[in-house]
Amino acid sequence: MKELVVISGKGGTGKTSIAAAFASLAQNFVLADCDVDAADLHLVMSPDIKEKQDFSGGKQASIVSEKCIGCGKCANMCRFGAISLNGPANETIEKTYIIDPVSCEGCKVCVEFCPVEAIEFKDAINGQWFISDTRFGPMVHAKLGIAEENSGKLVTLIRKEAKRIAEEQNKNLLIVDGSPGIGCPVIASITGADLVLVVTEPTLSGIHDLERVAQLTSNFGIQTLVCVNKADINPEMTERIEKNAKDKGLRVIGKIPYDESFTKAQIMKATLIEYTGGDITEKVKSMFREITYALG
Repeated sequence: MKELVVISGKGGTGKTSIAAAFASLAQNFVLADCDVDAADLHLVMSPDIKEKQDFSGGKQASIVSEKCIGCGKCANMCRFGAISLNGPANETIEKTYIIDPVSCEGCKVCVEFCPVEAIEFKDAINGQWFISDTRFGPMVHAKLGIAEENSGKLVTLIRKEAKRIAEEQNKNLLIVDGSPGIGCPVIASITGADLVLVVTEPTLSGIHDLERVAQLTSNFGIQTLVCVNKADINPEMTERIEKNAKDKGLRVIGKIPYDESFTKAQIMKATLIEYTGGDITEKVKSMFREITYALG
C-alpha cells in the first residue's frame, strides 16, 4: 500500500479540494481527513457514518465536592489558575473548590497534593473519530472539540485506523488530507508517508510557507511534489515559486488556474471532477497521473 499526503503551509490554498478531486480519480483506496482542527472534507464527501468513537488525548482533574474540605491547597498549587472556591456546599462547608475544565492542563499536581484524595483524574473526551462509507469508498475522519488539544495524537489515530482498513480490504492506496502548517499535526500527518504533495499559492506568504514545509519533508526524507493553485493570479510569483522549488530539488507538477468551479463544487457537495470538465479538470487529472507514476 502507498500513502499520499496532501498538505499546505497555511489554510485556504485549496488543499482539501485537491485531495477530494484525487478521491474521485483514484481506485481501490481509503480516504483519511487528518485536518482534525478544522475538518471539512466531509462537506464534499457526505460520509455515511458506520462507527463512532470518543477520542481522549489526555486526562483532566475534577473535584468531588462531597469529599472536599475547602483547605485550598489545590488552588495554591495550581499554576494555571484553574481552581476556584466556587463549588457547591457539602455537609461540612458552605463552598467547595471547583476546577475549570477549559483552564485545566491535566498536570495532576492538585491530585497528588490533595490531603483527602478528593480530586479525580479521568480521561478527558477531546473529540470523536469516525469510520464512514462514501460514494468513493471508506473514509476515516474526526472532529476535535472546541479549544481541545492533542490533535497530533488524533491525527496518528486516524492514519492508523485508515491503514488498518486498507490492509483488511486489500486497498493499495491511502489518500490523506493533511493538516496545514508545520506543527505537530502536520508531522503526525506525514511521518512514514510515501509521497507528499504541497499545495501552495502565488503569494509572498505562499513562498515562505512552501519553504518551511519543504524543509520539514526534507528532514523526514519524504518525496515531495508541489502544486501551485490559483497560479494565474500572480504569474511572476508563480515563476518565483517554481525557481525556489527547483533550487530545493522539488518539482512543480501542477499549476492550477483560478476557477470559481472549486467553490461552486463545494457548495454542491461535489468534487471538482464531478462538477465540471474542461481544462481545469484535465490539469488536475494530469497532476494525479504524475503522482501515480511517482508512487510507483
